[in-house]
Amino acid sequence: MTAQPPATEPGDPGTHGAPSIAGKPTSASRTTLSHIMTHNDTNLLGTVHGGVIMKLVDDAAGAVAGRHSGGPAVTASMDEMVFLEPVRVGDLVHVKAQVNWTGRTSMEVGVRVMAERWNESTTATQVGSAYLVFAAVDADGKPRIVPPVEPETERDRRRHQEAQIRRTHRLARREAIRELRARRTADGIVD
Repeated sequence: MTAQPPATEPGDPGTHGAPSIAGKPTSASRTTLSHIMTHNDTNLLGTVHGGVIMKLVDDAAGAVAGRHSGGPAVTASMDEMVFLEPVRVGDLVHVKAQVNWTGRTSMEVGVRVMAERWNESTTATQVGSAYLVFAAVDADGKPRIVPPVEPETERDRRRHQEAQIRRTHRLARREAIRELRARRTADGIVD
C-alpha cells in the first residue's frame, strides 16, 4: 500500500518538500481592531448589521494573517461565525484576532468580538466569535509557505488543539460532499 499525503486546507498543498521556516509566537501577530458603531451600520431592526461585524472580523483576521505570514493572505473560508448579542449604535466594538494554527500555506485565525458603550467605563461583553482560514499568497497570487505558529500560553495551546479538530472536520466534510456528488453523478442525477 502506498502512503497517501495528508489532506490539506484550501490553498495548502501539504508539507512534502517544504523548506524549514522559523516559527513565530502567537503574540507576534495578535491584534485588536476597534470601531464605534453609527447609524450607517444598522439593519432594518435598528441594531448593527451582521455583515458590518463580519467585515470587521475579516479585516482584523486578514491583518493578523498578513502579519504572521509576512505578506498578503486571502480569506479561504469562514467557519462558525456566531452572534451572541446584538450590537447597537454607540457601541465601541473591539475585534480581537490571533493565529491559532498553521499549515504549510494556510492559517486558522480565531476572532473574538467584544462590545461596550462608547461613553461608559463598563466591561466589554463578548458579542460574537468566528474562525477563518487564510491562504498566504505571493505577488502572482500563488500559495506561499507560512511560518509555524508557536503557542505561548495554555489558552494558546488549547486554541491550537481546537483548531486542529476544526481542520479535521472541515476536511472530512469536504470529502463527504465530494463523495456524495460523485455518487449522484454516477447514478445519473443532474442538479
